Amino acid sequence: MYYVYVLKSLKDQKIYTGFSSDLKRRILEHKSGLVKSTKNRLPVKLIYYEVFINEKDARNREKYLKSGGKAKNSLKLQIRNSLS
Repeated sequence: MYYVYVLKSLKDQKIYTGFSSDLKRRILEHKSGLVKSTKNRLPVKLIYYEVFINEKDARNREKYLKSGGKAKNSLKLQIRNSLS
């Protein structure tokens, strides 16, 4: 299984989108400050994830969500209650 996930920084309220084949391990890495892109934004909270059987599908979804614009706005609407 492959995961695309969204973290929310409780420090600055910004979101981070990532990919992993081991969601539990990856979230622990984020929370422990081992991930360069989120270590200065701790604490972080997992607020959303999607599961894929195919790695390429998951990577494409992550890339799409990180592209910003319409994709990011659509996701924010979908998880708006988790963002507040």
